[in-house]
Amino acid sequence: MKAKGNKTTRQSSMISFEKAYDIVMKSAFSMGSEEVSFTDSYGRVLIQDVASDMDMPPFNKSSVDGFACRKSDLNMEITIVETIAAGQNPLKKISHGECSRIMTGAPVPSGADCVVMVEDTEILPTGKMKFNGTYSKSNISLRGEDVRKDEIVLRSGVCVRPQDIAIMASVGCISVQVSKLPVVGIVSSGDELVEPDKKPGSSQIRNSNAYQLMAQAQMTGCPTKYYGIAGDDEQTTFGIVSRAVAECDLLLLTGGVSMGDFDFVPSVLERAGIKILFSRVRVQPGKPTTFGVHPECLVFGLPGNPVSSFIQFELLVKPLIYKMMGYEWKPFTCELSMKENYKRRSGDRLGFIPVYITSEREVLPVDYHGSAHITSFSGAHGIIAIPAGKTHIEKGEIVSVRQI
Repeated sequence: MKAKGNKTTRQSSMISFEKAYDIVMKSAFSMGSEEVSFTDSYGRVLIQDVASDMDMPPFNKSSVDGFACRKSDLNMEITIVETIAAGQNPLKKISHGECSRIMTGAPVPSGADCVVMVEDTEILPTGKMKFNGTYSKSNISLRGEDVRKDEIVLRSGVCVRPQDIAIMASVGCISVQVSKLPVVGIVSSGDELVEPDKKPGSSQIRNSNAYQLMAQAQMTGCPTKYYGIAGDDEQTTFGIVSRAVAECDLLLLTGGVSMGDFDFVPSVLERAGIKILFSRVRVQPGKPTTFGVHPECLVFGLPGNPVSSFIQFELLVKPLIYKMMGYEWKPFTCELSMKENYKRRSGDRLGFIPVYITSEREVLPVDYHGSAHITSFSGAHGIIAIPAGKTHIEKGEIVSVRQI
C-alpha cells in the first residue's frame, strides 16, 4: 500500500540523522510484484523462494579425470573395460579387477567406489592400469550432496546476483516473481542552472545534480524520468512537481530547499499534496534535506550542492529504494586505520568526508573543499562518518569506511 499524507505546514526544526533515517524507512511502501525471465532478473529482488526440481548432482559423478574402480583393487593391475565421457551413461558394471576410464562430470559406474586421478596411474604394456599414487579420497560427488529435490536454493528477499542466475538455471527456474522497480523522477531547481551542452553565463553553472542522481538511481536498477530544470518560478515548479508525483513512485528535487528568498520548494511540495515530515537534518553535508509523503509518491528535496545531494542519496535515498523493493540493503564497510591526523572546524553535526584507501590499506581524506567540490569524489573510495561533537581523528585511529 502506498504512503498516505495530508497537507501540512513546513517543519523547520532540525532532527538527527538517525531519526531522519527511521522516518524515511518507515515511509517505504511495497511496489508489488511481476514475473520476469530468470535471464532478466539481475539486480531484482525475489519475492518468492526458489526450490530445486531435482537432486544435484543428479547422479554420482566423477570430480576428476581418471579411472573408476574399487579401492580394494588399487594394489593390483586393473583391466580397463570401457571409457565414459561426460554426458554418457556407463555400459559396464565394475567387478573385481576392473575399472573404467572416466572423464570429469561423467556418471560413476555401478560397482566402483572411487576414482583415481589419471596422473597417479600408468598404462602397462598389457593395456592394464596400475595405480602409483597414495589413496586419499574417493573423488566422487554423490547424488544430492549439493542440493536435494525440493530444497530451497534462493530465499525471498534476495537481490539477484550473477551467481544466483546460475543457480536458477541449474534448478530449472526459468521465470521468477520479483518486486516491481520504483520509477524515480528527477527535477533540478534554480535559474542559475543550464544543461551540460550549454556554455554557462557569468552567473550560471551547469546542471550536474540531475545526471548524478539519475546514474545513482540507475545503479539500483530503477528506471528514471528527468523533468528538466525548474526555474525560480513557483507556479512552473508546482506544475512540474504535480506531474512528476502522478507519474513516479519516488521524486528527487535538488535545489530550492534552503532558507533563501527563492527557496520555495517546500511550499510547492505542500501545495502538491505532499506532507513534509522533516526539512532539516543535523548532518554535514546535507542539512537542508527535505522529505515528504504523497498518496502516490515519496519525495525528497535535496540540497543543490552536488556533494550534498550525492551523499544524501547514498545515506537516505538508496536504502529507501531497496526497502521499497523488499530488500534490506546494507552498505559495504571496512575497518581501517587513519594514515594521518584529520581536523574539521566544527563538530556540531554528524559529518561525512570522502576518503581513499592507500596501497598500505590506510585511510586518507581526499582534498575536499566543501559541498560544491564534486570533483574531489572522483578519486574517493568511500566516506567516513565523524560523530557530532568530534572534531579530530588521530593518526592510527580505526575508522569505518563506507564504500561509494
